[in-house]
Amino acid sequence: MSQTPAEDVAELRREIERHNRLYYVEAQPEISDLEFDKLLKRLEQLERDHPELDSPDSPSHKVGGAPIEGFRTVPHRLPMLSIDNGYSLDEVREFDTRVRKLLGMDSVEYSIEYKIDGVAMALVYENGKFVQAVTRGDGQQGDDITHNARTVGGVPLRLALEEPPAVAEIRGEAYITNTDFAHLRAEQEARGEEPFANSRNTTAGALKLLDPKLCAARKVRFLAHGIGYSEGLDVSSHMEYLQWLREAGVPATPRVETRSGIEATIEHCQQMMEELHTLNLEIDGIVIKVNQFAQRDELGVTSKSPRWLIAYKWEKYEAVTKVEEIDIQVGKTGTLTPVAHLAPVEIAGSTITRASLHNKDELDRLGVRIGDQVVVEKAGKVIPHVVRVEEHLRDGSEQEFSFPEKCPACGGEVVQDEGGVYIRCINPVCPAQLRESLRFFASRQAMDIEGMGIKVVEQLIDAGLLTSFSDVYRLKDRREELLALERMGQKSVDNLLGSIEETKRRPLWRLLTALNIRHVGVSNARILADTFGTLDKIAEQSAESLAEVNEIGPVIARSVQEFLHSDTGKTIVNELRQFHLNFGEPVPEKAAREEGSADKPLSGKTVVATGTLEHFTRDGIKDYIIQLGGKASSSVSKNTDFVLAGEKAGSKLEKAQQLGIRVLDEQQFIAEYGRP
Repeated sequence: MSQTPAEDVAELRREIERHNRLYYVEAQPEISDLEFDKLLKRLEQLERDHPELDSPDSPSHKVGGAPIEGFRTVPHRLPMLSIDNGYSLDEVREFDTRVRKLLGMDSVEYSIEYKIDGVAMALVYENGKFVQAVTRGDGQQGDDITHNARTVGGVPLRLALEEPPAVAEIRGEAYITNTDFAHLRAEQEARGEEPFANSRNTTAGALKLLDPKLCAARKVRFLAHGIGYSEGLDVSSHMEYLQWLREAGVPATPRVETRSGIEATIEHCQQMMEELHTLNLEIDGIVIKVNQFAQRDELGVTSKSPRWLIAYKWEKYEAVTKVEEIDIQVGKTGTLTPVAHLAPVEIAGSTITRASLHNKDELDRLGVRIGDQVVVEKAGKVIPHVVRVEEHLRDGSEQEFSFPEKCPACGGEVVQDEGGVYIRCINPVCPAQLRESLRFFASRQAMDIEGMGIKVVEQLIDAGLLTSFSDVYRLKDRREELLALERMGQKSVDNLLGSIEETKRRPLWRLLTALNIRHVGVSNARILADTFGTLDKIAEQSAESLAEVNEIGPVIARSVQEFLHSDTGKTIVNELRQFHLNFGEPVPEKAAREEGSADKPLSGKTVVATGTLEHFTRDGIKDYIIQLGGKASSSVSKNTDFVLAGEKAGSKLEKAQQLGIRVLDEQQFIAEYGRP
C-alpha cells in the first residue's frame, strides 16, 4: 500500500534527523555523505511539490534560506562571561585552593573537557523549537545569527525530547574540522583564491555572512559545553547536563570526565594532552569546572568571569614541513604504527624530524601522502603531531602510502583489534617485537637494567645471545662471547651482568610491568602486586575476580588472565622462575597485615618526595616509603606528614613550607630511616 505525500515527508524527516544524530551526536554515521544528500534532495522535492507540507523546523531548511540585509544586536538574558586562564599547573592548583577555601571543603569534584578553539555561540530553544542564535559579542549583548546557525552542523531545529523545557539556552562553540578546513583551502586554491588563514577566523567569518547558503558551504559545526538562561530544565550537575544534551540530540564537547581532587584532575589533564592527535579539531586548552551546580551558585562570579572554572592553556606552536617518507614501526605488542619522516623543522626550540601517524584510521583521516606539506603542532610538552595536510599546496608529485597487509618486519599475518583501530602482527617470534619487548624489559620503568639500552639489545640479538626474556639471565654464562662484542669491555660486561643480577631482587610490580602484558602499565602492575602478593596468586584468579579490583576493570583483567594462561605466557613465566626472580610474597590476612605494619617506622604516615635525590631513583624512593609502611603521595596537602626534598625541589616544597609541614633533606631522611 503506497504512502501519502505527508507520510513520505514525515518518514524522510525522521530518517534524516536520525542520521544527523548519528553523525553529529553519536559520531557513528551509517551512510555516506552522498546517500545523505540524496535523502535531503528527495525531501526538498516533496516540499516543493506540496508546499502545504513545509515546516520551519524541517531539516531541509538547514541548507540555508534567503540572504538578510544586516545583523541586529540582542541582549543576553544571562551574561556570557569570559574564562580565567592558567598557563601553569601551579596556577591550576591555586584555583583549586581558592575554590576549596570558598566552599570550606577538602576536595572538590571537577569536570574536565577540551577547550575548543572556535567561536562562542548561544542557541535558544522555546518548547523544544529553535528560535534564536546569538554570538558572544561583548558578553552583555551579541549579534543575532539565527539565519546562519540553521545551517550549522549539529544544531537541531527541534530538540529530540517529548517534554522539552519552556526555555533552554545552550552555549557552545562553532568550529570547522581540520579535515574540512584543508578541503576548503584546496578548493580556494583551485579557484585561484587566497586560502583562508586559520579555521577560527574562517568560522567567525562564516557566521557573519549575510547569505546563509555561503555559510553552509564552509561546513561549520557546533559542540555544546555550557548552560545559559533556562526555564524548566531540571539538572543538578554538569555531567547530568551533558547527558541531557545527548538525549536532546545536541552534540557536546567530547570525552568529558570527572575527577575528585586537583591532583587527580591534573593527572587526567596531562593524559588528555597526550591524546590531542585523536581529535579532528583545534584545541587550545583544557577547561576545569566545578561539577555540581549548587557549588557553582555558592562560588558565584566576578565582574569578568565565573569563580568555578579555569582554562588550563598552553602555548601552541605550528610549522609547515614536508613528509619525505612514511614507514611502519612494529611495537613491543606487535602494533603497526605509521611514522612520517619530515624535512627538519624547528618548533619551540626543538628540531622535529619525525611524527607518529598513530594508526591506519588516523592516516586515512588525515589523507597524508609522501611529499605532502603538512602542519605540525607542538602544544606544551606534548610530542609533536600532524594536524592536517595542506592540500592546496599539492603539485601532483605526491605518492599515496599503502598500509601493509603483512608485517614489514617478519612478513607474518596482521589482524585488527576487535572493535579497535590498531593493526597488529600476531607472529610471536617477530624479530621487531622481540627487539622492542626486550628493550622495554630492560627499561627504567620495568626491570631497570643499567647498560642495556636499545643499541646493546640489538647487538645481543644480532649475536644470537638474546631470543627471549630468560636469555637475559643466561648471559652470565656467556661472558667470553660478550667480551668479544664491539665496545663491550670488561668493565661494561661486569656492570651489565651485575645489574642483571640485581633485577632478581626487584619488586613483583616491576616484573609484572616487564612481562609486556597488553594494557598493563606501572600503576596497574603495582595495584595487582599489592592486592594479590604473588604472581602465582594473580594467575589463579579468574578474569571476573581480577576485574573487581579497584582501577583494574574488565579489559585489563581479561588481558592479564589470557596472557598468564596462554602457552606463550606460561613458557615465559616458567623459564624466568628457574632464575629465582622475585615472584612476590603472600599477602597476609588483614588483621595480621595491620598488626605487622604498625611496627614499621612510617606506618600511618603520608610522605611526599620531590626534587632530585642522590641515593634514590623516583620509583626507588616510592618503593622504600611503602616498604617502611608509609604512603607515598604525589601531592602535598594538610594530611602530609613530611616532605623529602632533594635538589631543585619546586612548588611542592613551597607548598609544604606554606602549610608548615615538616621538610627533611636526603641526609636527614637517611639518618632517621636508613637506606634499603
